[in-house]
Amino acid sequence: MAKVAFVFPGQGAQKVGMGKAIAEASSKAAEIFEQADEALGFSLSKLCFEGPEEDLKLTANTQPAILTTSIALWAALGKPAADMVAGHSLGEYSANVAAGTLRFTDAVRLVHLRGKLMQQAVPVDKAPWLRCSAVILL
Repeated sequence: MAKVAFVFPGQGAQKVGMGKAIAEASSKAAEIFEQADEALGFSLSKLCFEGPEEDLKLTANTQPAILTTSIALWAALGKPAADMVAGHSLGEYSANVAAGTLRFTDAVRLVHLRGKLMQQAVPVDKAPWLRCSAVILL
């Protein structure tokens, strides 16, 4: 019998327009974006769907954006159960939501705070590589 696993992406997977098509196609996905907007007190959905890219690339925004888009896609699939869930770095939070060990609204607030703290630790003007879509460390 086949096994099912979900592996969720980490920071660097962001792109303006992310989640828009699935939110338009699935009421379940749209609901996830609405929950994120309400939990955070600002329109994360607009930032994901329309940008601007410079704001989306800020760690404090990128992290809840990727989490929200990941969970919206999973919700659009009907929140199927998996034999295993995993995630790369930030993706661990999405995996925990999918596993039922963390509520989505708690996770989105938590990764927003995580992103803010990471951004404060290394401000963008001190680390221009943080503006990149992805960073490869050798």
